[in-house]
Amino acid sequence: MAKATGAASPLPLPAETVILQIRLPRVLAALAVGAALAASGAAYQSLFRNPLVSPDILGVSAGAALGAVVGIFLSLPVLAIEAASFAGGLTAVIIVYGIAAAIRGRDAVLVLVLAGVVIGALFGAGVGLLKYLADPYNQLPAITFWLLGSLAAANLHDLTSLLPVVVIVVIAAATLMTSAAVAASGIIGWVGLVVPHLARLTVGPAFARLLPVSLLFGAGYLLAVDTAARTIGAVELPLGVLTAAFGTPVFLWLLAFGRRPAWS
Repeated sequence: MAKATGAASPLPLPAETVILQIRLPRVLAALAVGAALAASGAAYQSLFRNPLVSPDILGVSAGAALGAVVGIFLSLPVLAIEAASFAGGLTAVIIVYGIAAAIRGRDAVLVLVLAGVVIGALFGAGVGLLKYLADPYNQLPAITFWLLGSLAAANLHDLTSLLPVVVIVVIAAATLMTSAAVAASGIIGWVGLVVPHLARLTVGPAFARLLPVSLLFGAGYLLAVDTAARTIGAVELPLGVLTAAFGTPVFLWLLAFGRRPAWS
């Protein structure tokens, strides 16, 4: 509050630096990334009227990851890495839609999901190839650490490119949000799949209610997971590991005991 109002800070300079330069950007990044991934999942699920659809399943995350890894591999600046991530995610979605449009006479949603899985696997293989070719002392550790998902490197500069795109939604925008989130924090799975389910169970399928609740749930969920990642053990745990560990049993419980989703 003192910083915002121009008053003298009641804290010593080191504490002020930690709060404003380290903790605050990380908290804001966790809120933004969680909200972006959950909103993307809600948008995809509502559009296709299928609770199994998510940016991960449609290949967006894998495409965005490949684009970002290419940027890291080429030692590009941060903005170029984010642009490459968006281009990769958009390319994946275009390819998946092209495959679904070319295959007629079958269940459209099933073809779309299967195409997303296949293209995601192909882009994942591309990531694996770049990891194999990367410099094992500099590039490979950076790529490996980034792919596990983390907000440890989040800073105020990252927020300037992440926060504006969180405001926009539907297919291209959901892809953009996922790509921006992946570029900022690496692959953090399950948020876009599980959180919209919880939001739908809470407020129903009407998108006008589902989207804001998904944003709030996703933001709060990832902030809680990031806090756990920093405090559970002596070393910080990757976010992708924790979201998978938390998300798998929750999704299985929803699959077994959750109400059948209504889409109208």
